[in-house]
Amino acid sequence: MFRATRAEIEDALVNALSALDLPTTDLGIEEPPADVDAVLASSVAFRLAEAASAAPAAVADDIAAEIDVSELTYVGQVQTQGPYLNFLPGAAYFAGTLDAATETDFGSLPDKETSVVLEHTSANPTGPVHVGRARNPIIGDALARVLDYAGYDVDRHYYVNDAGRQIAVFTWAYETFDEADLPDPERDSPEYEMVRYYRKGNAFLEDADADRAEAAEDEIQSILQGLEAGDEATYDRVSEVVDTVLSGMTATLGRLPAEFDEFVKETRFMRDGSTDALVERLKALDCAVYEEDAWQLDLPDFEKNLVFLRSDDTSLYTTRDLAHHEWKLDNYDRAVTVLGEDHKLQAQQLDATLSLLGIDTDRIDSVHYSWVNLPEGGMSTRKGTGIDLDDLLDEAIDRARQEVEDRLDDRIRDDDLDAEDVERIAHQVGIGAVRYDIVSKQPTKGITFEWERALDFEAQSAPYVQYVHARCCGILDDVAEPGSDAVQPDALAATEAEDLLRVLARFPAVIEAAARQHRPHVVATYTRDLAEQFNAFYRECPVLTAEDEATRTARLALVVGTRNAMANALDALGVAAPNSM
Repeated sequence: MFRATRAEIEDALVNALSALDLPTTDLGIEEPPADVDAVLASSVAFRLAEAASAAPAAVADDIAAEIDVSELTYVGQVQTQGPYLNFLPGAAYFAGTLDAATETDFGSLPDKETSVVLEHTSANPTGPVHVGRARNPIIGDALARVLDYAGYDVDRHYYVNDAGRQIAVFTWAYETFDEADLPDPERDSPEYEMVRYYRKGNAFLEDADADRAEAAEDEIQSILQGLEAGDEATYDRVSEVVDTVLSGMTATLGRLPAEFDEFVKETRFMRDGSTDALVERLKALDCAVYEEDAWQLDLPDFEKNLVFLRSDDTSLYTTRDLAHHEWKLDNYDRAVTVLGEDHKLQAQQLDATLSLLGIDTDRIDSVHYSWVNLPEGGMSTRKGTGIDLDDLLDEAIDRARQEVEDRLDDRIRDDDLDAEDVERIAHQVGIGAVRYDIVSKQPTKGITFEWERALDFEAQSAPYVQYVHARCCGILDDVAEPGSDAVQPDALAATEAEDLLRVLARFPAVIEAAARQHRPHVVATYTRDLAEQFNAFYRECPVLTAEDEATRTARLALVVGTRNAMANALDALGVAAPNSM
């Protein structure tokens, strides 16, 4: 109802301003402060004071007088507060919200008939996924889910770097060193077994004498040249390493969960000729220069040139990514990429170059994030000193299991949890805690992950909001959910019930805003608002023991709506919604 009411208010303001012969280009619609009893407010009178030759408060009074509330469906009253116009909800607003919220797909928006390719994670397949980069798959998967809820047709892509120097080093090392000379793998998983070769190869290149290092570099260069030339044998050698490592990495990512519709390999754009064709087009640009034994673009507004072809005619990652983005826009309406903050310059140069090639870069968006740190310190895959995501998730499950077991004796709900139930809840709460703690922060802000905060059942954490869903399910156990025809919304007279309805009404608009702004953390903020308001309702408004049947039925419907909103909000974030805790 919030979205419908906003549209109704927009129309009412446009009509009122037109009647007063005032501009209608900026309506100044906004959410009012918490102490204002309105769904939405407008500050348009500030902007129009000069045009109307009157004080803002007087302009607001004139606009309010032009709005006939009897012609509106969801707005019950228009009040002025100085220069502001406040739009108060009517009975239909609350009735419509309660009816919509009791649908299981509450929060899902109509199909926008717009395709989006969302690329995220795309970590080099050189070893286990480590904690520092965990923000990428968590933000990326949550954003994809939010876009799904908002009505977009989303494909999730992982762009596989299988053509760079690191992969060439990895392939050479895998073919050079004997497993008997390697330490035991940290886990029985492909990426943990394979990363030993990568680390061994890097250590060799750092410590070997000049002759041996030069011989190794020659072999590494021959792999790069073979890929550039489209040599099938070289491609097969590299693919054996890449695909093996990637199989283990994706299993770890699946635990979050973060899944993909397609793995797009970098070599695809070398093998199909699109990179070579792109290079020729880049050479023809006015800003193309050959300097320091390489072809470069001297891009306006950038101090650093963009190198796109080396002197040995091998392309660079950015060159191939340009071809990759052209392919994206040939197949999708929009392209969104989740990138670390260290890739900002690369993304800006890519956009500038595509614009020079005549491509509409307004269809491209980037979401940048800062790193995740642990109190223990930094992380590095190459040196093998990082903290792996698998370890973090295992620890989260262990800690959650202990927390659940410690709370068993204090549970009010009598649903006889067995060992299997405890294990299920431990996975839902533990992994949910990691994911929620990361996705709930603005991407550009750095994170230091702390267990005590993430697994706090009382603070604004995953367990806190998950417990609201579990509590709703507990109330609804063995109770027939009321049909919409049996519910009398006006029976929800308590302030806490009305306040909860107001929060529920906002959910579809929260999904809409999160999708439009590419900010899934606003959905996490919403879950905390919903949890707080439901807890206030639960404290003050008995449901099963309500004073009469009409109140009981209406409050049950409100619990159903809260359950649906919380379940779908958590699902949009990729966090499990436990039925019991």
